[in-house]
Amino acid sequence: MPPANSLRLDHPSINRRQRWIVTAIAVCTALVGVAAAMHYAGAGLALAHYDARAHVVVARRILDSLMPGWQQIGAVWLPLPHVLNMLPVQIDAWYRSGASAIAISIASMAIGAGALAAVILRHTGSITGAAVTPALLMINPNVLYLQSTPMTEPLLFGTTLLAVALTVNWIDSGAPPQAAAPGLAVAAACMTRYEAWPISAALLVLAAAVLVHRGAAPRAAIAAVARVAAYPAVAVLLFLLNSRWTVGSWFVSSGFFVPENEALGQAGLAWRQVGEGLDRLSGPVTLWVAYAGGAMICWTAARSRARAPLVLVLALAAAAALPWYAFYAGHPFRVRYSAPLIVASAAIAGIAVSLLPRWSRLAAAAAIVAATAVQASPLDRGAPLIAESQRDAANQAGRRAVTAYLVAHHDGTPIMMSMGSLAHYMHDLAANGFAIRDFLHEGNGDVWKAAVKTGPRPYVSWVAIEEAAEGGDELFARTRADAKFLDGFVRVAEGGGVALYRATPR
Repeated sequence: MPPANSLRLDHPSINRRQRWIVTAIAVCTALVGVAAAMHYAGAGLALAHYDARAHVVVARRILDSLMPGWQQIGAVWLPLPHVLNMLPVQIDAWYRSGASAIAISIASMAIGAGALAAVILRHTGSITGAAVTPALLMINPNVLYLQSTPMTEPLLFGTTLLAVALTVNWIDSGAPPQAAAPGLAVAAACMTRYEAWPISAALLVLAAAVLVHRGAAPRAAIAAVARVAAYPAVAVLLFLLNSRWTVGSWFVSSGFFVPENEALGQAGLAWRQVGEGLDRLSGPVTLWVAYAGGAMICWTAARSRARAPLVLVLALAAAAALPWYAFYAGHPFRVRYSAPLIVASAAIAGIAVSLLPRWSRLAAAAAIVAATAVQASPLDRGAPLIAESQRDAANQAGRRAVTAYLVAHHDGTPIMMSMGSLAHYMHDLAANGFAIRDFLHEGNGDVWKAAVKTGPRPYVSWVAIEEAAEGGDELFARTRADAKFLDGFVRVAEGGGVALYRATPR
């Protein structure tokens, strides 16, 4: 590979004025995020999605559990969001409100917006282009809502945008041997959500292509990118080892949904569903601007070696691979799975505006933002993702009958309950004084396995079973397979798809 200096092209460093602009963009994004979070919390929607409550529970259970420890991180969801929130959620008020996780979401969006703005300013000098992406994101009601919840998508948005920005900076610095900054950012993204895995793969491939475009030999370019790739590779390996240690499997890829999507085994239909989700979330304006912007970025990269790293932003579109595969495998359609593509579209649109002639940028940006805002109000409570997040509302109300019985009769002994299916209900019960250590769940390892295999009577006096959602949970399946599984228990309450059993006196 040529010396690093030979791969560095003339790029002015971000000056003091531009640093202030980047800071202002990040701060404004955060302020809008805080206002939106207060709005949705006031409307009672911050924890409406069952996964929002479940993510807080998983973070809490690492220290608050019958068997606390690293094994509680789990093996299905990636660990970074829960590790970051592990200590804050031990404060009951933050656990019950999700406040600390929401703060992480808001900060993630601000960091991501600032990181991309720095790339645009460095490569194009366009303040207008740098402001377009955060503007498109923060007027989108679905994005505003997501960053106002403990969901993990905002952390994905922030880490992937940061990974793109730091990889661009690394390339602009001549791809030096020191690759910790981009490597750690990519690793953080890969430990946040699975969408980051195809994004990271695309990012590294594009980085190698840019290095070759700038004069590096292919083998040398691959070796340089491998230094970045080593960080996420180690992170993924540690995750797989933890999975093997905690659940006995290297990777959990099944058992958490019923394959009922009509796109099962149909690649074309699955792809159309991904597009349908993006169209519903962002509308056609941002989508078509992104298509045109992608072409502009590729054309610019081909003609200008100096601006070639801008092509790395296209890696964000690789997030489409995960929902496509999920729908192809029969996973029920969820509009939320297309949310990362909103960020990809907005980022591409921002760079596209910055590549326009200077005289046309402001008008183009205003037209794109205005057309996007017309499609949906920023605080539209009928936005698709908000509507989808309230799918559990009726069940949540129905489970009050189960809660009332527990509050009246619980004797302080553990309750067997599947966290994989009812973590959100565990969080609901926190309002009535129940802690995670009050439950026997999958994170309790051999004790859980033994209770599932031989029956719960020797271990607990209470069993709560999800009988409806996703075809019922693991305990429901055992009751169907073994009529004696609940011998010694009597059904005492039910509601919202949950049945509560209590042990009879011996």
